[in-house]
Amino acid sequence: MQSLTDIRNLLEVRGLKPLKQFGQNFLHDQNQIRRLVEAAGIEPGDRVLEIGPGTGALTEALLEAGAEVIACEIDTGLADLVADRFGDQVQLVRGDCLGQGRRLSPDVEKVLGDAPWSLVANLPYQAASPVMIELLMHQPGCRGQFVTIQKEVADRLLASPGEKARGPLGILASTFGTIERIGVIPPSCFWPQPKVVSAMVALRPLELEQEIDRQAYARFGTMLFSSRRKQLGRILGRDRRLPEGIEPSWRPEVLTNEQLIALFRLD
Repeated sequence: MQSLTDIRNLLEVRGLKPLKQFGQNFLHDQNQIRRLVEAAGIEPGDRVLEIGPGTGALTEALLEAGAEVIACEIDTGLADLVADRFGDQVQLVRGDCLGQGRRLSPDVEKVLGDAPWSLVANLPYQAASPVMIELLMHQPGCRGQFVTIQKEVADRLLASPGEKARGPLGILASTFGTIERIGVIPPSCFWPQPKVVSAMVALRPLELEQEIDRQAYARFGTMLFSSRRKQLGRILGRDRRLPEGIEPSWRPEVLTNEQLIALFRLD
């Protein structure tokens, strides 16, 4: 498994360096890499999507676990590095993992096909939220996401009703999935060191007893929380009928998922 020295050398030989525009902070702590792979429960033959493989530190661990790895890399130089190092061991997709409308790119979807798969990745900070929501909302083949993200994003995903961090991201994640914090990762585990603390989380899809229009529900939640300081009566109108047990004086962040769904169904 790659050490920090290995990562530096791999880049230096090719005249490459971490690019801020792609949010490249390479996870080099081998214990944290093993922890992420173990949390994902990878079994031989499992199909795994890795977004932003970088120099392949996590890729190596996934291959050692027996995974069939599909790696998507936007950085041309790093894509060449991954291709040269792993060859046919990895199915490489070059380019952005997200296409129009922040949907999974057609190139990635084509390689993934119809068989189930998991996301295991050290996600670039700026891509984390849109990637995770896209997979949860529109990719039924994704059976779980096991990722490193900014701790602040993890806090929003895990926020309970009444907490300030609660918002559309956490509501969607907890309505359509189950979320678990695997651990917190200090900046020293990455190179270059980010200015923020990171976290590992597991997001697994959840089957609802009664399916709802996910896109409409996402728009509804975004509308509510765009006025999060206002009371529901002011946001929705004083004449608006509310489900039993919900008061017009409440603010959006105090609502449970069940109450939000009930309110949405009356919309």
